[in-house]
Amino acid sequence: MKIEIVTPEKDLYSGDIESAVFPGMLGSFGVLKNHAPLISTLQEGLIELVESDNKKKSFEIKGGVVEVLNNKIIVLAE
Repeated sequence: MKIEIVTPEKDLYSGDIESAVFPGMLGSFGVLKNHAPLISTLQEGLIELVESDNKKKSFEIKGGVVEVLNNKIIVLAE
């Protein structure tokens, strides 16, 4: 599954991942391959990724929006 994390200043991350966990407004939620379409607001917290080679990465955000559609995730983050 592909992900792009974009801030107003720069493209923060782009790549292939196995899973992602996001800080949703009503609590954290995870996304795996073939997830149902989703649009959600995000609160301040960490985006946690597991890359295709099982390496873990995390990014601190202050809020934003995430869209999941057809195994592609786009995050517009602050």
